[in-house]
Amino acid sequence: MLSRRQFIGGAGRLVAGGAALAATPGALAAAIEGSAVPDDMAIIRGALALHPGLYRYNTPAEIEDRLACLEVALGRGESRAESFVTLQRFLSTVRCGHTQCNFYNQSDAIVSELFDRPTRLPFAFAWLGDDMVVTQDLSGTGQLMPGTQILSLNGLPASDVLNRLLPLTRADGDNDAKRRVQLEMRNTDRLDYFDIYQGLLLPPEGESHRITGRRPDGTEFAAELPVWTFAQRQAGLLTASDSSGPGPFWTWEMRDDVALLTMPTWVMYNTKWDWQGWLDDRLASLSGARGLVIDLRDNEGGNECGNAILSRLTDRDLQFPGFRQLVRYRRTPEWLDPYLDTWDRSFRTIGEGGVEVEGGFYGMAEETEPTDFIPAQTPRITVPVAALISPVCSSATFSFARRAKESGLVRLFGETSGGNLRGINGGAYFFVRLPGTGIEFDVPLIGYYPKGPRPDAGVDPDVFVPRTAVDISVGTDRSLDTAMTWVRAA
Repeated sequence: MLSRRQFIGGAGRLVAGGAALAATPGALAAAIEGSAVPDDMAIIRGALALHPGLYRYNTPAEIEDRLACLEVALGRGESRAESFVTLQRFLSTVRCGHTQCNFYNQSDAIVSELFDRPTRLPFAFAWLGDDMVVTQDLSGTGQLMPGTQILSLNGLPASDVLNRLLPLTRADGDNDAKRRVQLEMRNTDRLDYFDIYQGLLLPPEGESHRITGRRPDGTEFAAELPVWTFAQRQAGLLTASDSSGPGPFWTWEMRDDVALLTMPTWVMYNTKWDWQGWLDDRLASLSGARGLVIDLRDNEGGNECGNAILSRLTDRDLQFPGFRQLVRYRRTPEWLDPYLDTWDRSFRTIGEGGVEVEGGFYGMAEETEPTDFIPAQTPRITVPVAALISPVCSSATFSFARRAKESGLVRLFGETSGGNLRGINGGAYFFVRLPGTGIEFDVPLIGYYPKGPRPDAGVDPDVFVPRTAVDISVGTDRSLDTAMTWVRAA
């Protein structure tokens, strides 16, 4: 680890030792006065000065140490692939689930250069602890039945593969369950974490993957499996992660006398689908069901769609313990604006009119998401309601799980959620474009801070139903089965 350096000079460089990121945008702007084009490090520092959760889990000195190391690494003239990994490794240390080199916001050139590689595994899998367990064989070889444990991949123990990639994941605080689930291959994401970072850091030699494994009956084996290309992965996806089309993106089905609502995404920013009307129609009648189960296990978040459900579960307005919405700036510095892309121009002045509070924050004059108060809606749902959650649930679905648990209106089944009870960051974003490397990274702009001490953890379900290799091998969905049984009994 490099020691903190005391320096000033050069485009965007400020005195280190923690002062850099505590500086205001105005001070940052002054630091690069006279520079026509700031370098990537100046932009990284300037953008991080806007981050409301930068010091939630780190001290200024720790962040500055890592920035110094990042500057040295990027200054070595690394390849773009190396720079991408180096930057993500740094961003992961912020321990914010919304701070990342976002695969979906990269240029076509970066997608082609870094992501379109013939390095992908021809099977889907889950991480059960440190064990890599096959959930679907896509290889066409018939050798990988569900429940098979992969012992090694291309000469590395599977647990070593996991531990090498974990420092590149994004999650809030110490919620490592979210980090593990990010590195699963669920065959649902067009651009998948494991695919990309395994391809960049641990690619196979040649045109095949060498594996050893243990089948559900205990027999061990070795095999060579063909590598998959980017195009092959796209062709084999089970669901689309893009919700910008006409919809619907959710399914509603009857399982005998219980309605099952499956919601793999709540990202509705760009869709013209009337999700509110679709949902209202079904919740108003429930198709005569005696209960409702909501499957959110593959849903990372998006819009606050869950409030439309909670509002119908009570005859009184809901008020939850508040989270303060805090930001780090009044207005973005003009020098930084050309490198900050977003969908709402008002984000550049998000702190104007806000009251300055402790810790260098501004309370927002008008909160963008007043979701701690949910007015009751009719007709009211009077049948029992259950929800299935997992570590994937880390943004709006984390917030829904928290409100469900606090209100007692929905019984939660499955595994501990992603997100963090100590608060998350989100609500509004800048997509930071670095001119030198061409890499983009996301910076959330609103910090949600609890009004009292909270644990560094996700939301625990009311009924914990962990996944097991046996369940995977026989095709049993115990979370769903357990929730269905409870609804019928209730």
